[in-house]
Amino acid sequence: MSTPILYSYRHLADPDRIEVRDSKDRVLATFTNGAYTVVLSGPRRRFAESTASVAHAKWVRAYTQPFDGKVDGEWLKQALAANEARVPDVLALAMQYIRGAPKILEGDLQIAGDAHYGPRTAKSREEGADFNDYLGVTWTYPGEHDDPPEHRQFRCVDCSGYLRMVWGYRHHLPGAGYEDRVPLSLASRADHRTMPRRAHQIYRSAPGVIIIPRGQPVTDFSLLGIGDLVFFDADTADGRRIDHVGMYLGRDGERRYRFISSRKTRNGPTLADYGGASLLDGTKLYARSFCAVRRI
Repeated sequence: MSTPILYSYRHLADPDRIEVRDSKDRVLATFTNGAYTVVLSGPRRRFAESTASVAHAKWVRAYTQPFDGKVDGEWLKQALAANEARVPDVLALAMQYIRGAPKILEGDLQIAGDAHYGPRTAKSREEGADFNDYLGVTWTYPGEHDDPPEHRQFRCVDCSGYLRMVWGYRHHLPGAGYEDRVPLSLASRADHRTMPRRAHQIYRSAPGVIIIPRGQPVTDFSLLGIGDLVFFDADTADGRRIDHVGMYLGRDGERRYRFISSRKTRNGPTLADYGGASLLDGTKLYARSFCAVRRI
């Protein structure tokens, strides 16, 4: 008979969350009340592109529902085992779309590989590419109309489409390891149970909790967690509205706060410093326009 795993629990505030620790008082997982996001321990990894890299032993997975204060021990056991087996988590999935990433197929359907942002226009890149445009498939949203793919946007994901791919679609597939998907919708919903289409909608009404509300440029990173969605008002032409979203990866080799996002200037997902440094701190474009954080 195997020895049962003994956990201890530490309750923390701002935001309300629970740390799960093992018998040696090592943090195994952190669950945030009202959020799907669970940050777990696992093998150390390095995420790199060009000269940019982030290395740590944190893994990020989505719980089966927004956390209600009760830890499902069986889910935690399976999640930690998946980490040891290196079953891709949210961070690993995000890396499967950067420049030069190899193709990954589910049957005849390519579900990952080098992604563009959108087709070229006279001045820039076309916005509006969602995960189903990348895939080239029609997606049916419960209670909403079917969304056919835009053929011009095949193999493309804009900033919000990219995160909907990583957090949502990829875990709707069979054999994802265990069920840990975030429901998706085209429009914002009042019940905050789905991840909608646009960056400003995701900030306002996606699942989870707002960690840092929209306000002045963010300079205090003490509440920021790996896997958090980070929001920007980077385009002054559209007024004072959130217009870009990425995901925080962790601190890089120079202890800078680095994120990953799909952007026009790189023509696709990147954690490197193409079309603006992928840094939340400092004086560059995204640091100056970083304005809010949500934990899905």
